[in-house]
Amino acid sequence: MKPLRLAAIILSSLVVALIVGYSVIGSIAKMRAAAAMADSANKFLASLNAEQKAKAQFAFDSDKRTEWFFVPRNERKGLPLKEMTEAQRKLAMDFLRSGLSAAGYQKATSIISLEPILREIEGPKRTWPRDPELYHVGIYGTPGAKDRWAWSFEGHHMSLNFTVVKGELIANSPAFMGTNPAEVRVGEHKGLRVLAGEEDKGRALVASLDDKQKAVAIFDQKAPADILTANKLKVDPLKPEGIGYGQLTKQQKELFSQLLEVYLSRMHDDVAAERRSKLKAAGWDKIFFAWAGGVNKGDLHYYRLQGPTFLVEYDNTQNDGNHIHSVWRDFNGDFGADLLRDHYKAAPHGSAKKGN
Repeated sequence: MKPLRLAAIILSSLVVALIVGYSVIGSIAKMRAAAAMADSANKFLASLNAEQKAKAQFAFDSDKRTEWFFVPRNERKGLPLKEMTEAQRKLAMDFLRSGLSAAGYQKATSIISLEPILREIEGPKRTWPRDPELYHVGIYGTPGAKDRWAWSFEGHHMSLNFTVVKGELIANSPAFMGTNPAEVRVGEHKGLRVLAGEEDKGRALVASLDDKQKAVAIFDQKAPADILTANKLKVDPLKPEGIGYGQLTKQQKELFSQLLEVYLSRMHDDVAAERRSKLKAAGWDKIFFAWAGGVNKGDLHYYRLQGPTFLVEYDNTQNDGNHIHSVWRDFNGDFGADLLRDHYKAAPHGSAKKGN
């Protein structure tokens, strides 16, 4: 056999082995994450009375599973913290913790803690109650390793959604986090910036670009009024604008990876590790960074990170640039929709059960 052909075969085998290896490692990680979630979910459900459970648990196929909102609302899916005992609230927060990293959980609880601060800022003429107990837990189907189930944690400026099939976490998006105020400027919490990394790392990256690179990366001098995908059920890739990872210097690539890591680090550690492996295997050159608006601190601004399979959007334009919205979307994975279909197509289970 010719040396070149032998080398090609060896290289091909190594690539296949790496792909299989990443797949196995990823599957184990997602099973470990799902097991922790199911355990927390069942402890929470066991603490509820019949009336509470009727508000907290729905059929997997309920339309409520794919409803999601990050703006204030009078009614939301799930059981609110306000209608739980202190012990039940602790279990609910343990459940939330099971879906996030330590950093992600800290951000989530800090977002909740902003509600009383916002209530004080807005004063008695506020439109919404700004209540830290108006965060809702929803469970869809029966938590466990036998069938499909899902869960959500949602309230003002937060909507986290997870889907599990046969004991494996197949989706953890849409995942939205926002803050108002982005920076607390008065009172005892003055200086608090819950999503500081999301803002600072993005600005650091755009500031590192030279004029020629900025001409590519900045697609509009005016930032949009909000994230472009809003709360759509399913999103498609946005217009391919911005600068690609492969067009950056070594130092800029490090800033790029630091920015993406801010969003990955919110996720459950096992899930984030699996996503990092996939990104590494696929290569980063197809991920683009696009910016709109001003580049100086205080300017209204927007950016996005977009790859072949995912989209990160960030917007800080409301309240004179002191109000952040940020979200992670998966083009074929939000709510597990396409992945559920592919799962049952690849591994038929007879007629798919209607989770209860």
